[in-house]
Amino acid sequence: MKKMAFMIGLTALALAAQQGEAQRRTARPPALRVGTCVRTTIAHVTQRLEDGVTHRVIPDSGSAVEFANGLYQVSYDQVPAVNQSRRGDPVFVCLMALPEHCPPGDDRGKLYTSTNLRTEDSWTLPDSEHGCGGA
Repeated sequence: MKKMAFMIGLTALALAAQQGEAQRRTARPPALRVGTCVRTTIAHVTQRLEDGVTHRVIPDSGSAVEFANGLYQVSYDQVPAVNQSRRGDPVFVCLMALPEHCPPGDDRGKLYTSTNLRTEDSWTLPDSEHGCGGA
């Protein structure tokens, strides 16, 4: 019986180590060169806007998605592929374009194409509501 408990404990430790490694692999920073891609997971799917007082999302205000690696994508439109995604879904995110002629320190407006590996749907959205130098 002790041997069985020991084996179960070892198995649990091995699984925990694998899960920790999987989380570290999915927490890679966003790609910084056009044409490069990273694999990560969906951390949060929501709407673009939330009420400033109640902090409740405002329905139909546009799609927004945050990834485990810190990348964020947003749209003024409802994007079905984003809205059908779920927390934990594996995704492949590729940097498609960098903004040009930006003020120093303002790097908003990077364009990413993301593919949800569970649903096999893709979308292309920027990392902010406004490009660099915008509102």
